[in-house]
Amino acid sequence: MKMKKLLSLVLAGAMILGLAACGSKDSGSDGKANAGSEADGSSEADGGSEVVKVAAVETAYGPQIWQDVAAAFEEVHEGVTVELTVDKNLEDVISPDMKAGNYPDVIMRAVGAESGMTETFIKDNNLVDLTDVLDMTVPGEETTVGEKILGGFTDNTITNPYGDGKTYLMPMFYSPCGLFYNAALFEEKGWTVPATWDEMWELGDKAKEEGIALFTYPTAGYFDAFLYALMHEAFGDKFESVLNYEEGIWETPEADVVFGILDKLADYTEVTTPANANDDNFQKNQQLILDNKALFMPNGNWVIGEMAEAPRAEGFQWGFTALPAVKDGGERASYAWFEQVWMPGGAVNQDLGKEFIAFLYSDKAAEIFASAGAVQPIAGMTDKLEGDNKIYYSIYDTGAIAVLDAFAATESIEGVTIRGTFCDPINSLVTGDKTIDDWKAQIIKDNDSFRAALKQ
Repeated sequence: MKMKKLLSLVLAGAMILGLAACGSKDSGSDGKANAGSEADGSSEADGGSEVVKVAAVETAYGPQIWQDVAAAFEEVHEGVTVELTVDKNLEDVISPDMKAGNYPDVIMRAVGAESGMTETFIKDNNLVDLTDVLDMTVPGEETTVGEKILGGFTDNTITNPYGDGKTYLMPMFYSPCGLFYNAALFEEKGWTVPATWDEMWELGDKAKEEGIALFTYPTAGYFDAFLYALMHEAFGDKFESVLNYEEGIWETPEADVVFGILDKLADYTEVTTPANANDDNFQKNQQLILDNKALFMPNGNWVIGEMAEAPRAEGFQWGFTALPAVKDGGERASYAWFEQVWMPGGAVNQDLGKEFIAFLYSDKAAEIFASAGAVQPIAGMTDKLEGDNKIYYSIYDTGAIAVLDAFAATESIEGVTIRGTFCDPINSLVTGDKTIDDWKAQIIKDNDSFRAALKQ
């Protein structure tokens, strides 16, 4: 299947906005940091030193990590000045200069943001090819950038949006998504984390006998990452066809596997979940895990912080796992949200900008970022983490497959959305207001609409 159509993180937008509503992405810092000299498109400061202009969105990690990384880069590049802009509302700060033709050399802003700035640059073919950065030696080290980045993170439909075998966006901080559980409860009961869905149902029957539900979820929106991983497991080499809305793809045996698992999972879901699956009460569903009233919950690492002060069962210990395999010996998948750094086509100092991007994968930079909880997909990073973070980020070290692709972007369709088609119906399935056949019919119908609306 041709991959010339633009692929972007349609569902990531909903997830990112959802995280903002949960308060997990706002550090409360004051905005712009080290704005430097007025942007004029030049590559040299008043003192004659070479300048690289870097713009990064401020997230929960705060601006200090970028200031420290910029200082570290200057230390190993004598005569170079990093003109740094860090702001929560990055687009508002840099857009006026960009409209005047004055672009940063490096921008750290992920797809899926409400502004859609990154998607606009992608759609306009206004990105610099960064494939050669993968072959660059990391400044101050002996390995190349490509050798340090975990497999799959530079070869997906987000980093390679045009399907031409080239990388235009480089992966930065990432958050694996999977199933959270109470590891202490499993140890107490002598239960083993299921490796297959058949084992999952067997465990569900055991838990039911003790008044414990097998499954819950915060809101239906959290089924985006869950469904990507499940589809990757079930469809295999047809996964790309699913993302591009191929005709008939949801009427295949692989699709029946997905529908079968969703239908059965609804039967094993805590019955109160849909009533609380909203922005106001979602933490009540998360609390079910802490109270040993449900075994598994799809989520990301932010849940640990969100529930840090919540009451919990005695001895509670976070556990984290990929989805069970659809068959014995099959792959176990975990979707990962990740942020990206890129270079606009109008960047003046592209060579130095690429050098700065390469430096972001250095041990020094990675250490600075990790000190604030910002973890990059770099080989060996999990060995340096401790506590819950080590358990969480080690998921790909223990055999789980990282799924990073997303549904193809489409033009807007009145009354039809990705979330409304693939996520929200889980609530009605759990309550019994919708059958799996109803959901299947909706997906088949909407799949035709998405295919017709694909962006060219």
